[in-house]
Amino acid sequence: MSGVRDRNASAWLLPNDGTRTNHRLRRDMRRFEDSDEVDAVVVGCGAGGSVMLQRLARRGWHVVGFDAGPFWDPDTDWVSDEAGSHHLYWTEPRVISGSDPVPMGSNNSGRGVGGSMVHFAGYAPRFHPSDFRTLSQDGVGADWPIRYEALRPYYTEIEQELPVAGDFWPWGDPHPYPHRPHRVSGNGEVFLRGAEKMGITAKVGPVAIPNGRFGNRPHCIYRGFCLQGCKVNAKASPLITHVPDALAHGAEIRADCMVTRVEVDEHTGLATGVHYIKDGRRRFQRARIVIVAGYSIETPRLLLNSASKRFPEGLCNDFDQVGRYLMVQGAPQTAGRFDEEVRMYKAPPPEVMSEDFYETDPGKPYRRGFAIQTVSPLPITWAEHVAAQGHWGADLRERMSDYVHWACLGALCEFLPSAENRVTLSRETDRNGLPVADFSYSQTDNDKMLMKAARGVMEEILHAAGAADVITIGRYAHLVGGARMAADERHGVVDSDCRTFAVRNLYIADGSVLPTQGSANPALTIMAVAARAADRLTG
Repeated sequence: MSGVRDRNASAWLLPNDGTRTNHRLRRDMRRFEDSDEVDAVVVGCGAGGSVMLQRLARRGWHVVGFDAGPFWDPDTDWVSDEAGSHHLYWTEPRVISGSDPVPMGSNNSGRGVGGSMVHFAGYAPRFHPSDFRTLSQDGVGADWPIRYEALRPYYTEIEQELPVAGDFWPWGDPHPYPHRPHRVSGNGEVFLRGAEKMGITAKVGPVAIPNGRFGNRPHCIYRGFCLQGCKVNAKASPLITHVPDALAHGAEIRADCMVTRVEVDEHTGLATGVHYIKDGRRRFQRARIVIVAGYSIETPRLLLNSASKRFPEGLCNDFDQVGRYLMVQGAPQTAGRFDEEVRMYKAPPPEVMSEDFYETDPGKPYRRGFAIQTVSPLPITWAEHVAAQGHWGADLRERMSDYVHWACLGALCEFLPSAENRVTLSRETDRNGLPVADFSYSQTDNDKMLMKAARGVMEEILHAAGAADVITIGRYAHLVGGARMAADERHGVVDSDCRTFAVRNLYIADGSVLPTQGSANPALTIMAVAARAADRLTG
């Protein structure tokens, strides 16, 4: 633990007086002037941006982080209520299109310091080595310009800093986790029971929640509101895992600041800073290096909105790569009813997982695969499941009263990258007069086969566990891609170090750089990629 504290003291910088925010750190943080040429600005303080900010601050860089949303206070801003947590999501307008449009919101878009990890479920698995070479191995997707081994040490570091709790992981690159697994709830017991009967390997974790105290962070109290922001600070999010340490080492974070444009000098071809709006006033922060970490919708949108004489089709878009290859995961959820009470909400939503179906099975008609994990929808989300089956009115109310008897599993299906799944600029504008993102998405035949296969396995597991009835709802989860990493500028936006091909002092450090997505929740990989990029940048 001393090694982790030497590298990232965030858990020890949180108060231990019953409150959950170090207001002194925020009040006394270093502040720079717009006219100061800081070493770097980081646009977005979520999974990638916060790690980059913290790493650079630790190396003595003068660095400023921007976030379009607020600096959250868990004591006053978060509530144990689904409807009362809507403000945690990005609620600015966006346009969705394509044959299979993707709803925006709680699954895939955050607002405020900490980003979407503030309301993520807490699962933090690694990608598999095969995820970095799907094209050469399976003939689909893309090969990364780096291999799994380049991220292995960063996976280990971030797992310790979050920290992650779970069983020894037998899939991909087998490895242990720093904290032992949490106790399993009724929902997890159902999954384990059904998996055992079917001969499927299932393990507890990996969840980014310490098993016991960690620094000044308390133990999880198993209240089930991870997706609404963890009021007790047990679940990891950048707001508590990397931001306090960044502030303690001299970083500044400017919340409620919407960055509107990256400025590039037309003579030198270098980025010189960012334009932003604060309290209705347009401002400009000078910087030696610009790092964009706005995630897979807002990062392409910012680049496209930064068009200039040199980049008439959008910044770094000489080869029409910005906004392309944006991916979501298919995330169907299948629930089963049991005679006994399950009370699936009495734990973190994700607890137990199987990656037995993660890799390509040569005997199947589809390539790549899916993972299965417990999910535990709270009552409003559960009502969406029930209503999707056609139950309304008195019938819906009656079925809602049966909530405690249901268990629920969710799959993450590896949908393949496609150049036509992309972000462009809409004619619609936001309240700042900026064109909003138009996200067009269409599934492939392979995607549809994966969804069907995952649904079938989940139904079999629940029936094997004793479910008398099962229902399934189709969903999407997570976002990656849109400014992908590649070997050259004709096939991507950034190189293996996350530096853009077109502007040598402009970097992208978020999920938009991922060329493939695997069947894993992406947060840990985004943080690991950012940590590696910080090392490569500061060399």
